[in-house]
Formats: sequence, C-alpha cells, structure tokens
Amino acid sequence: MTREHLSPRLISWASILEENTRAQAVATSTMPFIYPHLALMPDAHLGLGATVGSVIPTLGAIIPAAVGVDIGCGMIAVRTQWTSEQVRSRGSLSALRVAIEKAVPLSAGGVNQRLTSTAASRVEILEEKAAAAGFDPTADAGRWRLQLGSLGSGNHFIEVTVDETDTVWLFLHSGSRGVGNRIAQRHIKVARELCERWWIPLPDKDLAYLVEGTDEFWAYIRELRWAQDYALLNREEMMDRVVDAIAEHMGEDVAEAERVNCHHNFTEQETHFGKTVWVSRKGAIKAGVGDAGLIPGSMGTASYVVTGKGDALSLSSSPHGAGRNFSRSAARRQFTHDQLREAMVGIEYRDTDAFIDEIPAAYKDIDQVMADAADLVEVRHVLRQIVNVKGD
Repeated sequence: MTREHLSPRLISWASILEENTRAQAVATSTMPFIYPHLALMPDAHLGLGATVGSVIPTLGAIIPAAVGVDIGCGMIAVRTQWTSEQVRSRGSLSALRVAIEKAVPLSAGGVNQRLTSTAASRVEILEEKAAAAGFDPTADAGRWRLQLGSLGSGNHFIEVTVDETDTVWLFLHSGSRGVGNRIAQRHIKVARELCERWWIPLPDKDLAYLVEGTDEFWAYIRELRWAQDYALLNREEMMDRVVDAIAEHMGEDVAEAERVNCHHNFTEQETHFGKTVWVSRKGAIKAGVGDAGLIPGSMGTASYVVTGKGDALSLSSSPHGAGRNFSRSAARRQFTHDQLREAMVGIEYRDTDAFIDEIPAAYKDIDQVMADAADLVEVRHVLRQIVNVKGD
C-alpha cells in the first residue's frame, strides 16, 4: 500500500512524487474550507494552482482552477465484436487511421465545416441547457457548435486498441474544447478579482475561490455543469464517427458490447464523512463501488478499463492516466524524433516530430501508477494500441 499522510489534510497514493508537486498539494490542502482532506492520486504532477491528479472536497466554496481549463475532459471507450486479426484482414491500418482523421477534426482550432445530423441534435440539447442556465456560450466561443465532435491537440487522442483477449476497443480522450476553456478562464479571473477586492490572502493566486450563496458562485456552477455536458456529448459525437469509420472498414455495423464515458476534470456534489461537499476532481475519475472507469497511458503504452472499489479515504476516486514526468518544453529538449519512432514500433500513427512532447518517456510509468491504485480500482481489461490518432 502506498497511501501516505503528507500533512493533516493531505493523503497521497503516489509512490513517485516530485517535491514541487508535493508542496503545491500541501498548499491547496491548507485552504480553510477543505473537508475532510485532499486526496492525491498516483499520477499527480504540477498543475495551474491545484495539482493535476488531486481530489479537492470543499465546504461552502469552490476553486475554479481546481477543475482547470478543460472542464469535463475525460474518456470514452467502445468494445466491439472483432479481433485485431479480423480488423487487419479487412485492409491496411493506415487506411483506417486516415479514415478516422477525415471523420474527426483534429488540432487546437479544428472545427467541423457543417453539423452532422447527430451533432445538430446534440447542439439543440446544449442550446436548451444553456438557456435554462441563463447564459449564452457564444459570448465565450462563437464556434462552439461547430467544435462539437472535434478532438483538440496535446494529449487528446483517438485509438483503436486490443485487450487481453485480442478484442478490439475504440478509445478516445477529449473535453469541452474552446468553449470550456473560455468559461473556465472567465470564472478563474472573477474569483481572483473577488479575493483581491476583499483582501483575502492566498498561498497561490490560482487558488482564488468563489463563496457558496453568491451570484458568482452559482453562475460558475451553472456554466460548469453546461461545459461538462458539452464535453460528454463531444466525446459521444466523436465516438459515433469513429464507430462509423471502423464499420466502413469492416463492411458491417459495430455491435457495441459496452460503452463507457467518464469525466476526469469535473465537479459535483457528493457526501463524504457525513457532510455534503463540492468534490472537484482535477485529473481523477470517480471510482465508487461498481463505477466503470477508463485510465489511459501515454501513446505507446497500455490503458485500462477499471471498476471502482469505493475507497473512502480517496473520496471514491482513482488516477486518470500516467501523469507527466517532463513538461512539454522539457520533453522536446530531452527526446528525439527517432526515440519517438522507436517507442511507437508496431503502432500505426502519423509519423511527425509534432508528437515528441507526447513520447511515452515524457510520462510516468503507467504500470507503477496502476500498482499504486490497487486499493482504488479493479482492472477489468488492459488495452494496447494498434492505431493512434492525434492532432498537432
């Protein structure tokens, strides 16, 4: 067991923890409204204000930066009826990768030229939810409708993977795109301004918070929930297109045996240790008893389909991925294009030096992360990529 009390209100499950990450988490745990304690996941690493890989329960207040700027970021996976041999026998994996890349807009500014019928239906749902929440998302991002069903860049990806039985899974990582980022940035700024106005001392300006009961607090909650819905529907829209792409490749429809869709940057109200609190998971998934979850590694390493164990001290949470060992700029200085190629041998991907900062060696060892999480989740399936799609 790796669980360790790092301070009176900070419990860590991370066997690999940099000193600056530890210091950041300790600082967050000193905020007066943390209850009962901050839980630090095995994949924890330095973040903006709050540590990535932390679970932050709060009473009567909320820290917008504790969710981060990619509100609702998370994973979706679909288990198909095929084996990798069957997929390979129907045509080249390169052709399948290109088909997926054509179906889903990639990169930071990627948008659809027009809405598919399914995207239009989902946009209608989001328009109704925005009206009910009393805000206009177009004021934050004019193209939010056309971004629904787009991937983004960085560590967001689409993969065709196989599990330990050689069954093919479709696997995807993305969030609320530009509109979620703008909503988050706006409310982080509001929280900072309020704390400055009332001379509230903070260990870090990005730990600025909103007080429950104020108009600013409830405006953030309403828009946060909308952005979380956007992220969920964005992943559903993309997965539907990936399903269509592989169905065309195989010449038959996908018989979905299972679909899992879960956030790992989000806030919701939950009850822990006798009190109702706002639980902000910044790089962590909900892992209550029986909760289905997805924990990706980096490109080129294993990912996991898991079931939560409901560990009370972790606030029913688990890690969300491998967690970075190197910043993007440090990874580009440390690693080469040839090393990336070596790490991706046997996987169909777009060979470009744009992905050097996503090389597996830039991340923590996902197997160690999962070993540290043994009390938090049960591993159901281990997935390995045969096709990887990313945006620049």
